Amino acid sequence: MREIFTIGFTRKTAEEFFYLLESHGVRKVIDVRLFNSSQLLAFSKYPDIEYFLHRLAGIDYFQDMYFTPAERLLESYKKKFIDWHGYEEAFAALMAARDIDDYILKNYSGAEGLCLLCTEQSPSYCHRRLVAERIATVLGDVKIVHL
Repeated sequence: MREIFTIGFTRKTAEEFFYLLESHGVRKVIDVRLFNSSQLLAFSKYPDIEYFLHRLAGIDYFQDMYFTPAERLLESYKKKFIDWHGYEEAFAALMAARDIDDYILKNYSGAEGLCLLCTEQSPSYCHRRLVAERIATVLGDVKIVHL
């Protein structure tokens, strides 16, 4: 069974973040954040994160916009116009509209050592968990590990 990892950078030091990725054999970080270049993102800000991953750990980086929420959806959740359940439903509809199952099959079916990167410390209320679950459903025989 292959593993797909997820990680949030919030409340992690750079040392802890990169250690977790390296120690779990991550080969490629897939950034699923809609916004990845704000100064507030510290060491996880693009393009710094791409440099650090490659230089410190030999890990590839890619931002996959197919897995990001729509800006309007994200704002609706942040401003509490919708709750988490509503967010999950809207995100699932967005993924269906993007024909995400075919996209996953075409782009990730043979991939190993993937880690989905987002902001939230916990995957419980983070769309990276929803993306990981969709990937596992589509590809089958995939174990999700939240770092």
